[in-house]
Amino acid sequence: MPASLTDTFRLLDLCGVLLNGILGGLIARRKNFDLVGFVVLAMLTATAGGILRDVMIQAGPPFALTDPYYLYTACLGATVAWFVPLTSRPTRRLLVAADAVILGCWAATGASKALTHGLGVMPALLLGCLTAIGGSMIRDVAVGETPAVFGGNKLYAIPALIAAGTQVVAVKAGVADAHAMLVSTVVGAGLCVLAYWRSWQLPVISDRERRRAGRREASGALVGWRRALMMGPFKAPSWRGRGGRTAQQDAPSQRPEQG
Repeated sequence: MPASLTDTFRLLDLCGVLLNGILGGLIARRKNFDLVGFVVLAMLTATAGGILRDVMIQAGPPFALTDPYYLYTACLGATVAWFVPLTSRPTRRLLVAADAVILGCWAATGASKALTHGLGVMPALLLGCLTAIGGSMIRDVAVGETPAVFGGNKLYAIPALIAAGTQVVAVKAGVADAHAMLVSTVVGAGLCVLAYWRSWQLPVISDRERRRAGRREASGALVGWRRALMMGPFKAPSWRGRGGRTAQQDAPSQRPEQG
């Protein structure tokens, strides 16, 4: 990879660590944690995905632990979240856009590192997604919540998977690794922003159950209308009482009075 692109991706990587440190700190603020909670959640969110990737690849000590800038940057993100609420709408939109870029960058980085170490397509996709979303998953588990990527939220894991897939396809097609990472980052970021803007979500199991219930109700209503049409507009229904007798048979007979 050219030196200029290496520096660019390193800068993006550190920006991602800072951003995810801030996001982890915002979760700690919402949970009313103390400063230790801020720092721990910031480090988990910012570095856990990359650490898991390096451990699974067995590429030596995780990069986030050998380069001191990563942990310092994560602590800086926790400090920012401690002092600044970051609750305004423009700030939230800026965080979403920046997070989308980092998502694409980390997914491409994870897939690229897997391919560099001789792993296949599926491991590259797995490690690309793990690098991008692993930290947020571990953070959610640490605070006792279901990971947001498991459903009910806007698409996040799918853009990471597509970005990692773009990296794999581009490298297998002979594109230079640096150029493939640029394209994959743009693809992942674009899909993530589009999913947030359009509120795209994957269906969950309860959606399927509701659709089934709706189809049963619609089918029952249709059967009722068909029966009503078959009976005709002037044909009264013949309701039967107990014992199979009609209403006319159940009525008392009118006998003439005998005088």
